[in-house]
Amino acid sequence: PGIEAALVKRTEAGLELIEGADEEGEIAIRKGWPSMFRAYLNDEARYAKSFAGGYYLTGDLAKRDKDGYFWFVGRSDDVIKSSGHLNGPFEVESAMMEHPAGAEAGVIGKPDEVAGQLVKAFISLRNGYSPTPELKEEIYGFGRKRLGAVAPREIEFLETLPKTRSGKIMRRLLKARELGLPEGDTSTLETSK
Repeated sequence: PGIEAALVKRTEAGLELIEGADEEGEIAIRKGWPSMFRAYLNDEARYAKSFAGGYYLTGDLAKRDKDGYFWFVGRSDDVIKSSGHLNGPFEVESAMMEHPAGAEAGVIGKPDEVAGQLVKAFISLRNGYSPTPELKEEIYGFGRKRLGAVAPREIEFLETLPKTRSGKIMRRLLKARELGLPEGDTSTLETSK
């Protein structure tokens, strides 16, 4: 009660409300909700940037179904734009884990001159599966059938994926390691036992 949520698309002219079902947009909350926060600590510019057109922009992408329910797609900063397709990593990771060999998956966008970004999947395997070239080809085929154009173009098998202590896969760490970038803050990284 007291919260008015909408889906919006950012345009050069401002915000465009998304009214139709099954269209993806950013979750926005109308300013003035009962527990609205007043600032980001020591970061006034970030707070100001988070508001546009009378809405707080959450950075979360979702679709609204015909019944009006919102379905989370991913974070806007995690979205991978490859050959004109916007790919939510969660959708690709879920598909990779549907393969019988896939225990866990983490997906990143990797810079590519032609496609803009290509989808790369890091997969840890279930017990009883070995990281063979044949298995990699099988998973490529599985991904293409399941996801079509948004399927991973690269797959790398890892024994374990970097996770926070709460068990969330750290995509930013996978990306930093892949691209040779600084890893940043790793204080929440789960330590090996």
